[in-house]
Amino acid sequence: MTIEQIIVIAVVQGITEFLPISSSGHLILIPNLLHWPDQGQFVDVMVHVGTLLAILIYFWRDVWRLTLGGLELLKGNVTDDGRLAIYILLASIPAVAFGIFLKKFGFADLERNVAVVAWNTILYGILMLIADMVGPQDRTMAKMTLGSALIIGVAQALALIPGTSRSGVTMTAARFLGFNRPDAARFSFLLGIPAIAGAGVFTLGDAISSGAPITMDAFYCAILTFFAGLAAIAFLMALVRRISFLPFVLYRMVLGGFLLVLLYTS
Repeated sequence: MTIEQIIVIAVVQGITEFLPISSSGHLILIPNLLHWPDQGQFVDVMVHVGTLLAILIYFWRDVWRLTLGGLELLKGNVTDDGRLAIYILLASIPAVAFGIFLKKFGFADLERNVAVVAWNTILYGILMLIADMVGPQDRTMAKMTLGSALIIGVAQALALIPGTSRSGVTMTAARFLGFNRPDAARFSFLLGIPAIAGAGVFTLGDAISSGAPITMDAFYCAILTFFAGLAAIAFLMALVRRISFLPFVLYRMVLGGFLLVLLYTS
């Protein structure tokens, strides 16, 4: 990999993993525009490591409280943090089950389907706009219930279909349930911890079985992805306290339209 490819892949992955704008759409667009070869599965593993570390560092207070709550559960004490930790773990199950289903029945290569990515980028952008405009928007994470967490978890499973955006679809679901923007984003990121970790483990298994080479390029990608991801989280959390999701929706419309042009003119 060239230094330019390392920088672009790391920065794009770090930013688009957390902003609700479809990382798969960008990862299809960039190689098509720049004619770069595939970066390899071990690089995919390491960018997952970088994004996971970004969440853990930015939300370290939440992670620490959830960890302490989990330890209290082992002692038989149910605290609010322990209950939230259970909700996050249970809400992660739909994505795991759906991922196994897609892999078992041969749908694991959907990310290569430009049409799927393009139309989903547009469709889920429209749903995000609707969710952000209608219904009550005053719930906080303190009012999270198991039912709400599971609904958001099912939405997260849909993100395994490329073009959906994990952060985008989970925040959309949370907004439909009446959560305010900052807490919708916060729960989305915390829910992403087991999801991103699981995706990294699955990708690592594929990389090992295929004999993917371990290179320093992958470690450079992880480091750059971490910093890009950290900046993206900070940017999104600051933005959602001030404005709506409309800029992300408009961006998704443009990206999806560009992918459709790329598809039908190639």
